[in-house]
Amino acid sequence: MFSHLAVATGLATGDMIFFAVCFILLMWLIKIVAWKPINQMMQDRADKISNDIDTAEKSREEAAQLAQQRQDALANSRQEASSIVDSAKKQGQQQRDGILAQAQTDAQSLKDNAKKDIEQERQDALSSVRNDVADLSIEIASKIIQKELSADDQKALIDSYIEGLGK
Repeated sequence: MFSHLAVATGLATGDMIFFAVCFILLMWLIKIVAWKPINQMMQDRADKISNDIDTAEKSREEAAQLAQQRQDALANSRQEASSIVDSAKKQGQQQRDGILAQAQTDAQSLKDNAKKDIEQERQDALSSVRNDVADLSIEIASKIIQKELSADDQKALIDSYIEGLGK
């Protein structure tokens, strides 16, 4: 049973050449069939990884630029909002001052007109009283001249004139 093993104790040259040719042929077939596609696949994978890394780096840079632009826009909008608020405050203060000045002018004008009206009424009242006193004086003088008055007559005359003034 193990007789064929015992005979082949030596390495035959023909076998070695056969094995060498088979090995070379197998290597050549592997090179054609497997090695080139594997190398191509590995190269494609390396290129894809490299492109993915480049794309990721570009995306990161773009994201950083967008973040900076947003920060700048936010800072600008805050500054603009602050300037708008300040402008509105100034404009409100100017309007307030204008309204107060106009109100003070109107109040002073009303006060001056009221003083003029009061003075005119006072002058009219004084003029009316002067006329009434003058008329009364003339009437009293004419009645005194027409008759001599006693104390009771004087009192009655004064009372009648006072009643006449009340009407």
